[in-house]
Amino acid sequence: MYRNTRFGDVMKGLSRGMFEKIVRKLEADKYSKGFRCWDQLIAMVYAQLSGCRSLREVEAGFNSQALHHYHLGSRVIKRSTLADANTKRSSEVYEQVCQQLLQQAHRKVKKGLTEFLYLLDSSPIPLKGLGFDEWTRETHNHRTQGLKIHMVLAPDAAVPVFTEITAPNVNDIEVGKQLILEKGATYVFDKGYCDYNWWYKIHRNSSVFVTRFKKNAGIEHVEARDIPDAMKDVVLEDEVVTFKNKRPGGNRVNDYHGTALRRVVIARPGKSTPLILATNDFERSAEDLGELYKRRWEIELFFKWLKQNLKIKQFLGRSENAVKIQIYTAIITYLLVSLYRRHNGIKESLKLCLVTIRSGLFQRPEIEHRAYRKRHQRRLEYQSMQGALAL
Repeated sequence: MYRNTRFGDVMKGLSRGMFEKIVRKLEADKYSKGFRCWDQLIAMVYAQLSGCRSLREVEAGFNSQALHHYHLGSRVIKRSTLADANTKRSSEVYEQVCQQLLQQAHRKVKKGLTEFLYLLDSSPIPLKGLGFDEWTRETHNHRTQGLKIHMVLAPDAAVPVFTEITAPNVNDIEVGKQLILEKGATYVFDKGYCDYNWWYKIHRNSSVFVTRFKKNAGIEHVEARDIPDAMKDVVLEDEVVTFKNKRPGGNRVNDYHGTALRRVVIARPGKSTPLILATNDFERSAEDLGELYKRRWEIELFFKWLKQNLKIKQFLGRSENAVKIQIYTAIITYLLVSLYRRHNGIKESLKLCLVTIRSGLFQRPEIEHRAYRKRHQRRLEYQSMQGALAL
């Protein structure tokens, strides 16, 4: 009887029907000549799971397991064919597949949690040199030449629920404005998302935001809030404020003007300046708001995890299309491994789960477990026979 390999079990998290529906809608297989989008996806996910650093490694490693290709719905690949597909085939297929998996993960997060917390941030992907400069030089900013990954993370489930790839010169707030806000959710973000009208949109949506004031924020004191004596070394200030100007200049209008918001100052031991928070949350304690903002570092750690454990620093191609396909398939791989871990009730960390998958990608765990049980049973029977002979 056939049993799935670990690779096959991981790919179960992605509906083949959903994938093919996206491919047909975009007509992505129209000129495939045998090497379909599914073959490309399998090859790129294999590259992520196995940690391959070149197309030659992908070709040699994947083709050495030709016996298992049929059950994956794939075939032997050639590195030149994969390179051409990554260069010429639009990344939109993998972008839409990634968004579908993100929505699937988001639904599971909403079922399992009663309080929704989302962290917003972006991370640069530096790309310089031959092949990269042709398309990254004109869109660089003062810090990065390459691309930028924008993400919304549900930290309690360690699952991203939104992602977008842009040029580095696209401001974080421009992507933030595209988000579909959830009523009652809490959004935590840094000063890169400073837009008072967007803050007001979150407020009007009955959602909560926690962020930081910029130094030049024009605000007026309305009233001070009580600080518990036990917290006075931690919470330096807690007050209600409003914005000074309805029209801050340049034909701009501040929609938040006239609506109260909260300013909380939290001490930071070892830092020269305290943490000055802006929020529309008047229910949580000032200490809780400080702890909530500190959780923003979890998305920084998430980006670090992705870059250390999946392949989004070294690329198999140098065109914009190839780079985006590899980034999207890295996020797809993360989501598939996360679903695999949850489905199988694996308690160990996601990193160790990935190591286990990577070490036995084409092994069949169920058959191995049955073989182990048989060997163990034979050993017990042998031991009992030895004991009888001794008597």
